[in-house]
Amino acid sequence: MMINQVKVGDKAPDFTLTDTELKPRSLKEFLGDKTVIAFFVGAFTSVCTKEMCAFRDSMARLIDLKAQIVGIAVTDPFSNKAFAEKNRLTFPILSDFKRDVIRTYGIELPNFAGLTGYTTAKRAIFILDKGGIVRYAWLTDNPAVEPNYSEIEAFLEKMA
Repeated sequence: MMINQVKVGDKAPDFTLTDTELKPRSLKEFLGDKTVIAFFVGAFTSVCTKEMCAFRDSMARLIDLKAQIVGIAVTDPFSNKAFAEKNRLTFPILSDFKRDVIRTYGIELPNFAGLTGYTTAKRAIFILDKGGIVRYAWLTDNPAVEPNYSEIEAFLEKMA
């Protein structure tokens, strides 16, 4: 649908976003292990809460697989911080409040929930190798659909 959507085999576009402590964090600093970038619709929405908690609950397994999670939403850093604290999320939650990264990755979801002019991220997962190459990409136009967590783990297991 989107022409500029990041695909498997592409080098993941670098970015610098604000974390929950208002510190700039760039993609480069997460590379070195396998990196799972999880774009989610917004903090405190029901499906996003389930998704981020599922990743939280599989952290030990992901660490065994030498993988790390980075959550990204267009939600402001203050709401992201409250969301991360409430759900005891132990991985970075970054704010793309300017929507630059979702535009670069080609995963905008315009007019979300019938709100004309409100653009958020489509739910999307990108798994990057140590060099920042996209090895797995999944996204959905339906914000109610969660990713297949066991498929993600199985893919990470197969990755060198």
